[in-house]
Amino acid sequence: MENLSTGIFFQDMYMKYKHHGAFGLYTFFKPNLVIADLELIQTVLITNFDNFHDRGFYCNEKIDPLTGHLFLLPGQKWKNMRAKLTPTFTLFQIKQMFKIAKEIGNNFAIYLENKAQMKESIEMKDMFSRYTTDVIMSTAFGTDSNCINEPNNEFRIYGKRILKANSIWVAIFMFAPQIMEFFSIPITHRSVTKFYMKMFREIVEYRRINKITRNDFINLLMELMENSHIDNYDNKPDKETKLTMTEATAQSFAFFIAGFETSSATASYALFELAQNENIQDKLYDEIDRVLKEYGDLTYNALKDMTYLQKVIDESMRKYPSVPILNRICTEEIDLPDIHVPKGTLITIPVLGIHRDPTIYPDPDKFDPERFCKDEKEKRHPCAFLPFGKGQRMCIGAQFGLMQTKVGLVSLLLNYKFKLHPRSKKALIFSEKCIGLGVKGGIYFIIEPRK
Repeated sequence: MENLSTGIFFQDMYMKYKHHGAFGLYTFFKPNLVIADLELIQTVLITNFDNFHDRGFYCNEKIDPLTGHLFLLPGQKWKNMRAKLTPTFTLFQIKQMFKIAKEIGNNFAIYLENKAQMKESIEMKDMFSRYTTDVIMSTAFGTDSNCINEPNNEFRIYGKRILKANSIWVAIFMFAPQIMEFFSIPITHRSVTKFYMKMFREIVEYRRINKITRNDFINLLMELMENSHIDNYDNKPDKETKLTMTEATAQSFAFFIAGFETSSATASYALFELAQNENIQDKLYDEIDRVLKEYGDLTYNALKDMTYLQKVIDESMRKYPSVPILNRICTEEIDLPDIHVPKGTLITIPVLGIHRDPTIYPDPDKFDPERFCKDEKEKRHPCAFLPFGKGQRMCIGAQFGLMQTKVGLVSLLLNYKFKLHPRSKKALIFSEKCIGLGVKGGIYFIIEPRK
């Protein structure tokens, strides 16, 4: 597993043993139950969620305060935090964020103008990360990070540092967090923790002093720091239900990582496939052009009406899921069909394997957005497509992520045609140093103006 991406390793295991429905292996010193059967997956993620509500990743708020966020928190702490943060992602809030994403998308298209005229080689994963960082910093923090124009500013430097990890530490974080607990080792680089704690505190203090109220994520977190909420067992407001500054910083940190990395990866994989499938790229451009003429401008409803765009993104997330495996811990022993699962058992769901299974998706290496037309989707099991997970721990920011990915792609495809640069290999090699599905060496394009 050392020189293999975690997602690819579990995909290989899935392909070998999926006919068993479930199979076991050891990760480090722990037995790991890998579930391949879609009905069993539905049982774990949805039907019997109460027995499998924790991810089992490393989370230690004392040693590593920025790990105390929604994605990693266990049990009741997770449940309480999820209830508090849900108002961030209402339709009203997403529409507010859309306006900001649209403006940054325009800046993104303008920035690429010179590159298109010169037909220079351009690495789009980094470019999309700069766009998504600007969107996240503006929508969540009310801060203009200007990464599109300044690729080496502090927001990008620390953004890159978050994702730099040794492959062994990534595996320990995911499969043997007890080792990190025992030796009091943080997964977050100390300089990253210091930077984000300081940045968040300064934003909050500036807003308090100047009595600034904005309809954004920071504002919600400030309200949660100031007001008690009824979310404990006796249904009485309690001082402990107020978020501390550290807890609030951890939530903003999670929003930042999840928001800039997964969306930029999905968008760059989509362009990678569109560059190799010119007919699909042209069909998508025609839809974008037609819908924008119909609406007169890029509006939230116009974006929703781009149904082929949704299919292209879904097919990109099928081939390249940002989270290639899902982990759960059995929190209460249970008997599943033919399997007794003891408390504490680590469960792994090989998302990448399922998404590339030829019995579910015929000719899985082919990029075919029509797999996601209504009729085809209805034929498949609901757990055959898991880009955001499923059930109560499904990604809370899924709609936000999709929105900013779509805005970025529309802004670029409306203005430019994308071709793969010869230095980009048609078969991508995935890095073993990423928790998600990261490409070694980047993806390079030549872009040409459309008009």
